[in-house]
Amino acid sequence: MKTILTRRTIRQYNNKEVSDVLLNRLLNEAGRTQTMGNLQLYSVVVTRSKEMKERLAPAHFNQPMVTAAPVVLTICADFNRTSVWARNRKAEPGYGNLLSFVNAAIDALLYTQTFCNLAEEEGLGLCYLGTTVYMPQMIIDTLRLPQLVMPVATITLGWPGEQPALTDRLPTESFVHQETYRDYTPADIDRYYSAKEALEENVRFCEINRKETLAQIFTDIRYTKKDNEALSEGFMEALARQGFIETPTSTQTSNP
Repeated sequence: MKTILTRRTIRQYNNKEVSDVLLNRLLNEAGRTQTMGNLQLYSVVVTRSKEMKERLAPAHFNQPMVTAAPVVLTICADFNRTSVWARNRKAEPGYGNLLSFVNAAIDALLYTQTFCNLAEEEGLGLCYLGTTVYMPQMIIDTLRLPQLVMPVATITLGWPGEQPALTDRLPTESFVHQETYRDYTPADIDRYYSAKEALEENVRFCEINRKETLAQIFTDIRYTKKDNEALSEGFMEALARQGFIETPTSTQTSNP
């Protein structure tokens, strides 16, 4: 069976080392992934030391796998390297804008997914940390990221120390649209989400949290409007400080 069909998020790792030889090979092979203009608009910061993992942990809400994993990879959208190259070759870069960030972020995430696939084929376990974009400034400061470099993904990596159950997925027809986008009717939602909602762990989750529906877990507890708006503000501020966008605050700072 293909590895992708049995992949699991691994948060516990055994004591076996991830060798530099293996890690460097995977990082190199992942560089063959798709990229805009063949510019490879990403950089990867490899963290192995206990001290640096402990410094990164608060940016990820101190999730234990950040300090427990043998390796932590922070993948960044990077237009700095391309800009330095341009200036050193008598060219004037113009990448301090939102479109450039989006292009670099797409490149970085494509690289991330390719790396994940390659690592899992080798038997490694990993966890993708969505928290990277929640408090990016802490990561920027810890890793000393220059302007036009923005963290977009973090991977904890090691040899699996657990074998968790497979998580559920929506049926293919719920997200594949033929020719044009077809919006969802109440009947569609019932058909696509009923199995997920009926899972014993999700029913129990609702009971524990005293919520009527699983959707309320996501809207009222896990990803609330208030948190999303506050974290969005912090993300935009970090984008401005990294030189990808301008805000009234960043303009005042740069033009006193």
